[in-house]
Amino acid sequence: MTLAPETTTLKVQLRVDDTADNWFTVCDMSALMPGRGVAALLPDGRQVALFQDRAGRLYAIDNRDPFTGAAVLSRGLIGSHQGRSFVASPLLKQRFELESGRCLDDDTVTVATYGVRTS
Repeated sequence: MTLAPETTTLKVQLRVDDTADNWFTVCDMSALMPGRGVAALLPDGRQVALFQDRAGRLYAIDNRDPFTGAAVLSRGLIGSHQGRSFVASPLLKQRFELESGRCLDDDTVTVATYGVRTS
C-alpha cells in the first residue's frame, strides 16, 4: 500500500490590522521550531519575530529591539518567568513577554504584538 504525500500544510497567519479581519500568511507551520524564533517581513516593511513555545502556543512580536534599534529579537533565547513565556534579546538581554510585549526589565518599554493563528 502506498500513502499519498501530505498535500495540506498549516499556514501561520498574522493579524496586521486591528480594525479589520485582515490576516497575512507569513509561513508554513513547519518553518517554526519550539523554542526558536523566525523573522518575517510584513507587507508594510516591518519585521516580526515569530515563536512557538514548547507547549505549542504561537506568538508574534516586533523584531526590533527597542533598546538598540537592531532587528534581532527573533534570535533571542526563549524562557519563562512566573508561567509566562518571554524572549531575551541577544544583545543586551532584556526580556520581553511574548503575549503582551512588556519588557520584564523596564516597565516603561514594550514591543508591538500581533494576533497569530494557523489556517
